[in-house]
Amino acid sequence: MSQGIAKPSDTPAVAAAVTPLLPWLEAPLAQALSTQRGHALLIHGAEGVGQFELALALAAAALCEAAPDARRAAGQACGACTGCRLIASRTHPDLLVLLPEVLQQTLGWASAEEGGESSGSAGKGGTAKPSKEIKVAAVRLAVAFAQQTTSRGGPKLVVVYPAERMNPISANTLLKTLEEPPGSARFILCSAAPMRLLATVRSRCQRLALPVPDPAVARQWLQGQGVERPDVVLAAAGGQALLAMERLALGCDALTWLRLPKAVSEGEVASLATWPLPMVIDALQKICHDALCCAVGAPPRYFAPESIRQLPRDVARLTACGGRLRQAARYAEHPWHVPLGIEALVQAVQCALRPPTDTTHLREPPRAVATLKP
Repeated sequence: MSQGIAKPSDTPAVAAAVTPLLPWLEAPLAQALSTQRGHALLIHGAEGVGQFELALALAAAALCEAAPDARRAAGQACGACTGCRLIASRTHPDLLVLLPEVLQQTLGWASAEEGGESSGSAGKGGTAKPSKEIKVAAVRLAVAFAQQTTSRGGPKLVVVYPAERMNPISANTLLKTLEEPPGSARFILCSAAPMRLLATVRSRCQRLALPVPDPAVARQWLQGQGVERPDVVLAAAGGQALLAMERLALGCDALTWLRLPKAVSEGEVASLATWPLPMVIDALQKICHDALCCAVGAPPRYFAPESIRQLPRDVARLTACGGRLRQAARYAEHPWHVPLGIEALVQAVQCALRPPTDTTHLREPPRAVATLKP
């Protein structure tokens, strides 16, 4: 869920062209502006801590045409000049945001391809699913964009998010430009998994690590967004406030989360039926994690103690189930039959949550879990 730059429909007034920066990004923004020396910056951190929002804030600060130097040094774009208004309307001629097709509509940025035609639907009557990768054709367009003369006198900026979605061919296409950047071109790469980037790409970028926000700051921000029980939804998302907001939109509210361990132990899958498979696997892994914590006398991390401590716990079964879930997570984005996959995974965790004295379910969990791979 993007919170960095407002969509045009959200900006009826000129002063609202740039939305307020997320509170936990103020210090990293000032650090980036004061320490960045190269032409390429890699912003990395856990998913949902604001890499993309910080990249847009950096772009706004660099392309703002009216903010005094002192404000710009602190990352405060004026929000009223022509440059800021062009960014808010997604039409700034010196800014290109490179996203997978699947994220373009979600985040409100058009395709990198001129004319706005998505390569995923080209030649297929528009029936192809949006790609989850940043394709080589889009990267070539970004390279050509960086080589053009600046339109408004500032730098040419290319934001790549999530950078790990570049396949090896796409990354190698960008590599040459990272080695020898043309003119005033700058690149901001955002990643939740920087080790999945080519080592040659990482080595050509200055790095900025984003920590998980302070829990008190994140809870206060969530409360300001009207979220009920922000402590619960924040713990469910591992402390990542933006991820918590995304999951709330998918139906993972506080009440559903607190009831989830008991529901899974009873084999009930209705509350998970509308969730994407990667999110289901993540939730089941957290149930196993917290059940193991309670089994060895440690406090749970993701669930309230009363949601976990009532469940039976067997260390050997939970450990084995956790391994199967990790294997399933490797292939979670493949085109499986999601309802059957969810049912098989829930059955596996249900078996792991049987009382240690229950020997009627010591058989292997459904083979669909162990064989969840191409």
